[in-house]
Amino acid sequence: MNAKRGYVPDDEKNFSPDSLKIMREATRHICYLINEGYDLKQASTFVGNHYLLSERQRMAIVRSVATDEQLVNRRSKEKTSLAGSEVWIDGFNTVITLEVMLSDSILFECMDGTIRDLAALRGTYRIIPETEEAVKLLLNALNNMGVGAVNLLLDKPVSNSGRLKTLIAEVGEGSYFDLSIEILNGVDRVLWEKENVITSDSIILDHCKSWVNMMKQCLEAHGSHTLCVWDKGSLRFA
Repeated sequence: MNAKRGYVPDDEKNFSPDSLKIMREATRHICYLINEGYDLKQASTFVGNHYLLSERQRMAIVRSVATDEQLVNRRSKEKTSLAGSEVWIDGFNTVITLEVMLSDSILFECMDGTIRDLAALRGTYRIIPETEEAVKLLLNALNNMGVGAVNLLLDKPVSNSGRLKTLIAEVGEGSYFDLSIEILNGVDRVLWEKENVITSDSIILDHCKSWVNMMKQCLEAHGSHTLCVWDKGSLRFA
């Protein structure tokens, strides 16, 4: 049976134009609270209950927002060029978002400029028909950037990490860069110490030395579109 990564039938209702209008109002309140020091989960629960938001709507908001301090920090570390560089990739995070894009499921433009999805796999992953094309898109984008070496890290606890590693290695033969694929415990903490990280994981972005928003480039090249659950006029940092 073909899977449609990140798709839930109720999303047409959850993210209709009327729903997005309500969500943007809710997001404004949540951003105020987290900038005042409130915990994001608690703020989203409080505001979400007030606006009667669904779990999917709350998840979309939580993944889209950040404090002003986080946004300034992430923007200061963002790089636009990787020519000749060694890069470090959060493998599942990146491949899954590309699978969601190729499945024509919903993607969100987030306040920090990243692209995120709602495919909450929670340790369970299986290869789908879009996976190979997702890997090709990823490797082609890296080739086009002229990177010198790629370290792609996969989480050991996630199911089928070995199969995905094999697929990436097969597709990656003939790439113009050195490709290393590792299956590790604690991928997040490894990436915290690195430069030139490719991920949309918020915690990694807050800790890593530098990062590049490659997913946005892939999205634009593919001609896909995103939804926005926050008011773009609300950003208060330069």
